[in-house]
Amino acid sequence: MNWDRIEGNWKQIKGQAKIQWGKLTDDDLDVIEGNRDELEGKLQERYGYAKDKAKSEVDAWMTRM
Repeated sequence: MNWDRIEGNWKQIKGQAKIQWGKLTDDDLDVIEGNRDELEGKLQERYGYAKDKAKSEVDAWMTRM
């Protein structure tokens, strides 16, 4: 799935993001609103990931979607 489809269907997909990254709150997911940069930033904030690690986590998650 490409990011445009994830962004367009964020309301349906954010539950799957919550399952993948349980430290993200509902408020975090509402703020992200399908924005990849916001998601990567929140992963860095909540999990202490480096920028490259957050990007690779999102890439891996996207391929499983």
